[in-house]
Amino acid sequence: MEKILAWRSLRLKYALTNFIVLAVTLMMLNTYPLIISQDLVFQAKEASLQSQAKVISSPLSGLKSLTVEGVEQVMTQLGNVGVTRAIVTDASGWVLYDTAGEQGKVALLQEISVALGGSNVFRSSYSAETFYSWAAAPVTYRNAVIGAVYLYEADVQQGELIGSIQNNFRNISLVIAGLTILISIAFSNALMQRMDSLLRAIRTVRDGGYSHRIALSGGDEITRLTENFNELAGRLETTEQVRQQFVSDASHELKTPLASIRLLSDSILHADNMKTETVREFVADIGNEAERLNRITEKLLTLTKVDSEVTMTTERISLPKILEKVTDTLAPLAAKSGVSIHLALEGAGNVVANDDDLHQIVFNLVENGVKYNVFGGHVWVTLAENDGQVTVTVEDSGVGIPEEEHGKVFDRFYRVDKARSRAAGGTGLGLSIARDLARQHGGSIEVRQRTGGGSVFQLTLPDGEGVGA
Repeated sequence: MEKILAWRSLRLKYALTNFIVLAVTLMMLNTYPLIISQDLVFQAKEASLQSQAKVISSPLSGLKSLTVEGVEQVMTQLGNVGVTRAIVTDASGWVLYDTAGEQGKVALLQEISVALGGSNVFRSSYSAETFYSWAAAPVTYRNAVIGAVYLYEADVQQGELIGSIQNNFRNISLVIAGLTILISIAFSNALMQRMDSLLRAIRTVRDGGYSHRIALSGGDEITRLTENFNELAGRLETTEQVRQQFVSDASHELKTPLASIRLLSDSILHADNMKTETVREFVADIGNEAERLNRITEKLLTLTKVDSEVTMTTERISLPKILEKVTDTLAPLAAKSGVSIHLALEGAGNVVANDDDLHQIVFNLVENGVKYNVFGGHVWVTLAENDGQVTVTVEDSGVGIPEEEHGKVFDRFYRVDKARSRAAGGTGLGLSIARDLARQHGGSIEVRQRTGGGSVFQLTLPDGEGVGA
């Protein structure tokens, strides 16, 4: 079997699917909760720093102008403001107070510039497990901006907390990834083993091992596929057995007349001074064997057509007409055999079927009743209708069929009495053809013993009343 390319294999597709799902899940696990946590911290920092900036700017707004002494006095009264750095400038941006000790110069900070314009400012960022926050607020006196308050905070504690959470998520993700990969490999191997088992079985059956079956447990789709495969393999095995038996039987049946023809022809060719009457007798026998070969060939062609289930054309047919035609056709054979045929027809007997097929079914049943009868015997053919079905019953007073043989008489090439069948010109195919044709028309044929001796064959077909042709 041709090896499947790696990039087309089901194993790779299964692994890639699991990897993509795992990657997306872990990415969401390691980003979304952290983003939410950072946003919450940013919101808390904004509220906290802006509140602190207002706490500082509020007492400063009571001053007519900002001076170093005045600002230092207010900041001393406020005490520790709890930030990393605090700056107070005048309206020109000159630093009047700076917890970092850098007074006496212009503060070139964007936040202070915006605050001196009369707006509150806040921004924050997170990096290296530290939250950095900046806030600025204007200081006003009678609606005039006289200065600005600038606050800066580097929060390591909450930064380390977020970093710890991030590390925990990372470790959890690694554990989940490892477990998922291991489980995925285990499931993938189990799945592939089941698929490989099925593929090996298919190759085995393809190579002729029709008896091979797969034993897989579980209730998944592969198990159901396996059950269907086993059922298909069983049908193939049965079909192959029937085919082999059919070929064997057909070969045997063809060999017998061919051997007879060859023996008779060799006798004529190699015999010296053979009498004319003997030659004519041998030639007549050769003709009989050739006719027998012709009958077998025709039966085999009919079976081939039946087995192929070729679409047939149907029409509304009157069974009484078919029965009358068949009895008229078999009248010379019946007279030669000393057999009387009796018809008893009740009802219209309309069916929807193929005319040729129906004629062949009835012909085979009645012909058997005549051929396998006794001299002076009788064949009764009756037609009846009941519960939407049409029944044709063919009874004969002949030799009969043992009850234990009833299940075999419809097998191909089967004969109850082989010597008598060959003498009567039978091929062992007539009843098999009749049964298969009846089934194709939705009917059936059954056989039973007749009280008083002989056999009864009963053909049942659906009533054609109310059915369009």
